[in-house]
Amino acid sequence: MTSDHEDTNTMAVDDGLDEISPMTLGLYYQRVFPHELYYKWLNYNAKTPSNDFTHREFSFTINGDVYLRYQSFNDGADFQRELQKLSPNKIDIGAIFTAQPKYAKTLQPGVFKAVSKELVFDIDMTDYDEVRTCCRGGDICNKCWKFMTVAMHILDKALREDFGFEKIMWVYSGRRGVHCWVCDERARKLDDAGRKAVAGYLTLIRGGAEQGKKVNLSQRAGYHPHVLRSMEIVEEYFEDIVLIDQEVLLTKERWTKILSALPDEELRKLLDARWSKYPNTSSVEKWSEMIDAVDKKASKRGNKFGLGTFERDMMLQLIYPRLDENVTTHLGHLLKSPFCIHPKTGRVCTPIDADQFDSYDPMSVPTLSQLLREVNSSSSSQNNGPKDSKLMSEHIAIFEKFVATLSPSTEDHTAANGSGGGSLDF
Repeated sequence: MTSDHEDTNTMAVDDGLDEISPMTLGLYYQRVFPHELYYKWLNYNAKTPSNDFTHREFSFTINGDVYLRYQSFNDGADFQRELQKLSPNKIDIGAIFTAQPKYAKTLQPGVFKAVSKELVFDIDMTDYDEVRTCCRGGDICNKCWKFMTVAMHILDKALREDFGFEKIMWVYSGRRGVHCWVCDERARKLDDAGRKAVAGYLTLIRGGAEQGKKVNLSQRAGYHPHVLRSMEIVEEYFEDIVLIDQEVLLTKERWTKILSALPDEELRKLLDARWSKYPNTSSVEKWSEMIDAVDKKASKRGNKFGLGTFERDMMLQLIYPRLDENVTTHLGHLLKSPFCIHPKTGRVCTPIDADQFDSYDPMSVPTLSQLLREVNSSSSSQNNGPKDSKLMSEHIAIFEKFVATLSPSTEDHTAANGSGGGSLDF
């Protein structure tokens, strides 16, 4: 018979670290969050606090879902103190304004306005729900994460090769998507029109849920460098992701969606009848059969009704990046900060190096509880910051490498109207 004392020793101890709370977030912001690098990033390595940081809007979501907008700080130490004091559940980063956002309510109308911000992109897995079959909503797995892999490859190349941007940081959103921060000064100066032009250039999928065919490029558009480059990437991943992993033609419900985009009723009926007779045929075989039938019909009718470009357009529709254009086009739109803790998963929003696009595993990203247990178990009585964390060391190194490429702005952004978008050639 065991004693009461022995019973308590064998029981699991609830240390409170599994909960996302002001206490656990406070520990994270104190012991793990990379304050120094974070300040260098948004101050663009300037030796003294610049308008890039001091006139920047931050928003904090604190306990009880209280949303605090127009927060701004005098320097990195000021930001760190407030972060540790409030322990926000979420940090959003906004634009740089003509004045410090914390004084926004005291300024005359028209005086306070956004003038610059990083060019940002948001890709969310839920926008792929009409294609992916493995998961739904906020859930992800290694199969559907490959859509994010393709998205990063395509957009990163376009931003670098078509627009000449170099300072590009990709960040895992903490749950089901990725964010992109383009930090080149030319990108930060873009006004809403310029941002809309970039987003429009990169958007190929258009149309709502009721529209069967959402990519409708002309034969001439198919020779555009961005389309040709994107197709090279799409062709590399398409069969593995769409046909094997997602099996988009496996069942009648699934193949009906694909056939609805086929601009030929006779072919739709023919293929539906054939696949209904042999439903267990793999998606790879069904796709090949469909494209053969389309090509044969197109050879007789040319590109009438888009038959000649159907295969290219459908491959793009099923795997090309799906952008949230509102996030990109509006200068005043806020975006979740890197190194936040996602409230649903507890995972850190970590940077992704371009060399990691194919190997990055969101399931292996450390959680808040893992990080706190790691720092609490450290034998050292002193804590030297995020670099002490083995779980975060790789992510911090990626961020540090990126921040080292940045340089101070060549001019005061608040003196201009951010109209750099007019110089971009689309």
